[in-house]
Amino acid sequence: MTGGERCDCPKQLSRIVGLGGMRRSHVKRQHPGIHPLPCCVLASMKAEATGPAFHVPLHLTARQIVIPCVRRLDKATCTSARFISMDAAQCAASADNGGGDEKTALANGAEGRPSGEALSPAEASWKSQPLSQHQQAKVHDILAACRDDNHEALTQLAASEGGLVEDEVRRTAWPFLLGCTGRQQHDNVPWTTFERHRDEDQVQLDVNRSFVYYPEHETTARLDARKSELSDVITAVLRQHPRLCYFQGFHDIVQVLLLVLGADVAEAAVARLSLLRIRDFMLPTLAGAESHLRLLPAILYAADVELCQHLAGATRPTPFFALSATLTLYAHDIEEYGDIARLFDYLLASEAAVPVYLFAVIIMSRRLELLEVDHDEPEMLHSILSKLPKPLDLDGLISKTQDLFRRCPPERLPHRAWSHISSYSVLKTTRDPHALSRQTFGDGERYFDLQARQIQRKDQIKALHRRFQAIVQRYRRPARWTGAAVLVAVLALYFGRTGGTFSGAGWVSMVHNAQRRAVDHLWHLLARILS
Repeated sequence: MTGGERCDCPKQLSRIVGLGGMRRSHVKRQHPGIHPLPCCVLASMKAEATGPAFHVPLHLTARQIVIPCVRRLDKATCTSARFISMDAAQCAASADNGGGDEKTALANGAEGRPSGEALSPAEASWKSQPLSQHQQAKVHDILAACRDDNHEALTQLAASEGGLVEDEVRRTAWPFLLGCTGRQQHDNVPWTTFERHRDEDQVQLDVNRSFVYYPEHETTARLDARKSELSDVITAVLRQHPRLCYFQGFHDIVQVLLLVLGADVAEAAVARLSLLRIRDFMLPTLAGAESHLRLLPAILYAADVELCQHLAGATRPTPFFALSATLTLYAHDIEEYGDIARLFDYLLASEAAVPVYLFAVIIMSRRLELLEVDHDEPEMLHSILSKLPKPLDLDGLISKTQDLFRRCPPERLPHRAWSHISSYSVLKTTRDPHALSRQTFGDGERYFDLQARQIQRKDQIKALHRRFQAIVQRYRRPARWTGAAVLVAVLALYFGRTGGTFSGAGWVSMVHNAQRRAVDHLWHLLARILS
């Protein structure tokens, strides 16, 4: 079927490549199940154009069909400009009614979701204006990079001004960046059959606080339905991968993926993100997240020594003011949906260290403001740094982050900061994008276990060191008295041999007693350490 032909059956829509020159009104008449969203359809495909249809790597599911409206550029290529979202069940129902009233087909989706039906991705993010020629060309390049498995090209496009343009394109690019290809580990097993996860109560508390800033203009019933989907996606991932430990703010990340991708695709995307991209944050302790934060002073030192020294009081021993932003990939701190979706374009296309570099760039963008605060006021500096400036020039910050990362790559950071990072940390396992795309859930679980054991050993050594210091402090005074007794005994022997007035036999007994007491103290100390 070519773009100029009519689709007679809504069930064939999953095989349509483009609707060509069909205008919005014509599309609505032929397919009343299509959501009545603004749609710019480009110039009609030339009637004489021939050649195979261009198959965009879309993620079609049983619950939602995403169709690109395309314009034929030549016989072999085309560019995607806009997408129309259609609920397959609604479309089929409309066809069965002989193309009945469009409002009837959309009634369920307007207020909530019927049992078993997934909500559409966030409609508020869909642009109502036509794409510029530059944006059209960029969309073509993005889809071509996905089709050709060209991660380097897609990374550059994601970092360039405007990122991946719009959500319809992101629905193709984000799963590609996250490696969501093929069947997943638990595809055939309902998540509800798995054992309850230990963190589900906290998940529900956080879900109740979700969708505060976006999407806009949705009814309470629809927002409740989105919260239900959010809870299901998070719970499904945690039950299927029980090693993972939920952290507060994880729901902020997941809600962005849910709004862009829809529930069906979001579940696989969240699972891969959790195990292969933000695994350090889902360990049993915060030690993994702290290793990310400790890179920040080294990055600042490499980029701006004066500013780094000025902030020393606030960054030592760990710059926890950056925890909220880096832990949630900035989803907790950025309130505009368009901004966080655009930032996710960049972060999902980058390695795990990039969010820390981005925070360093944000700090340096506030250089003058921070230098005006006295360095002896670390609490004031911490308060300023813990809040992101508004508004954020995301494209400018991303460009500077790219430049900083090229000038000061992780392995060249000062103070051997990179050498202190675990080999199992996502900071190191995400460095090669091609290797990352081939990693499996099993790889992520293996890295998780190895890093968790490594952290546990380090914690045990730290605890042993603290106990040793406490015992030394406790026995420091007796040890001083023992040393003084030994010194007196030595002096007594010396005077006894040189004809002094001291009795040698009495002082020999004192030395023997002092030695015995010293040995007893040492044995007691060793026993306390080993117990």
